[in-house]
Amino acid sequence: MPIPQPLLPHESHPHATLLSDFILGSQDGLVNVLGILLGLVAAGATTKIVLVAAFAALAAESISMGAVAYTSTLARRDFYLSEVERETREMREVPEMERDEIRVVLRGWGYEGEEVEEMLRRIEAKPKAWLDMMMAFELNLAEVKADQPRNSGLIVLGATVVGSIIPVLPFLVPGIRTVAAAIVAVVLAGLVLVAVGWYTARTTIGSPWANAGRMLIIGLGAGFAGFLVGHLLGAI
Repeated sequence: MPIPQPLLPHESHPHATLLSDFILGSQDGLVNVLGILLGLVAAGATTKIVLVAAFAALAAESISMGAVAYTSTLARRDFYLSEVERETREMREVPEMERDEIRVVLRGWGYEGEEVEEMLRRIEAKPKAWLDMMMAFELNLAEVKADQPRNSGLIVLGATVVGSIIPVLPFLVPGIRTVAAAIVAVVLAGLVLVAVGWYTARTTIGSPWANAGRMLIIGLGAGFAGFLVGHLLGAI
């Protein structure tokens, strides 16, 4: 009887991690800079001030987001390694307790009676399989590879830069009026949010248009909050 190979937690898949990091960085950069731009325009700021504030926010936000992605992923890796060490010690010191935990997992998959014991013996004969099974299906932890903190930090940093630049582009057009640039920035941001939401659903599950609409509402809602703050402060 072959040992089943259920899917590990999705975070272990490199494409899922890449997509998650890209969405995190790009959406955060776009929404934050859009909110700042709209707030300044509503307050009556000139194009020069808007651009200075936008690029300052771009630099600070991208570095901050990249650093947070790096440190948080590094913390997840440290936690994963500590749990590997603990499980390895328990397999050595209290093996019967670990066997009972494997039995619980196997029964949850529908195995019964002698099937459970047969599967247990086969898993126990392969210490790495035993450990991997405990990590994935008892603790529900996915492996965090050594290069993942660095990769996550760089991807989030780069995606934040890309997302932050998008609403700034209309303000770089020579001679464009500030209000007109703000309107174009909102349109561009909306199109990008819809595209990211649609693509995310197409590569995972769910309705592409429902996901696109959700991204649009969240993103432009945050931008509108910046507009309201700028309008109120400008009036004051």
